[in-house]
Amino acid sequence: MNHRVFIAINLLPEIREKLYSTRDQYPQLPCRWVKKENLHLTLLFLGYLNDEEVLQTCKTTREIGKKHQPFDLELNRIIFAPPGKKIPRMIWVQGQPSKELAALQHDLENSFFDKMTRQPDEDEKHGFAPHATLGRLKQWQFQQMEQEEIPEINNEISLTVPVESIEVMESELKREGPEYSILESISLGV
Repeated sequence: MNHRVFIAINLLPEIREKLYSTRDQYPQLPCRWVKKENLHLTLLFLGYLNDEEVLQTCKTTREIGKKHQPFDLELNRIIFAPPGKKIPRMIWVQGQPSKELAALQHDLENSFFDKMTRQPDEDEKHGFAPHATLGRLKQWQFQQMEQEEIPEINNEISLTVPVESIEVMESELKREGPEYSILESISLGV
């Protein structure tokens, strides 16, 4: 059986609640908002893995987790995304890059792309930009909006996320949206 697997930082319930309430500020946007329980920051998407590869992924992630100490991640801005695109596809909360986060993500990427047949896609090659997706714009309806109807989304926020663990996650794609489950939670520095 194949599993759609990624490695993520899950957010604390109170941070998820604050981010989820963002949708109330933009009722006019044609957007499919991410379910509150699904808000996370993806460190590395691995794709479809078989059972043996999932076990190896958990083992490798545990080894990497031991090498990194807990740290704080600062979420600092809500934006249309991806940045630099003429027509946005999503709404993100951006994180402030940090050396701890970059080192963790770099170690994961190097470990997995060396061992796996999948290569990084174009977005991954441009560098890691810490973010969590808050919503996906309904493209057809969004493009039908008049320019003056589209709200400015470039809001500063200040949320501190304590990162004490990383999770190997499975994503099951369903009609009503993806359903995520934790395959293994790995404490950092242990």
